[in-house]
Amino acid sequence: MELSLIRTVLRAGRAVALLLLVAGAADAGSPLPERQAELRHMVRQDCGSCHGLRLTGGLGRAITSEALAGRDPVDLMDVILDGMPGTAMPGWRPLLTEEEARWIADYLLTESE
Repeated sequence: MELSLIRTVLRAGRAVALLLLVAGAADAGSPLPERQAELRHMVRQDCGSCHGLRLTGGLGRAITSEALAGRDPVDLMDVILDGMPGTAMPGWRPLLTEEEARWIADYLLTESE
């Protein structure tokens, strides 16, 4: 009887560990590859309509990795989500999750032209 109880506890423990692992992956905030492709397209098309198709500036300032060097990714995420009051930069919070906005911020900081 004790061996059966031990096996049950071990199975339950493995299930909990698996759930925690999956939850941790979800919390990591990295969108699925398909969504990443959509977000890259959005950056080029939607952001590019103001920041230039090469992101080197236009109505909005340049948002290349060189232009954003040294910027805090969390600050960039906040700008993406909430916009910049007094400018033409809209907030994208109705269309993006915080994780997606953070992914875009990291993408902008690391991608070259």
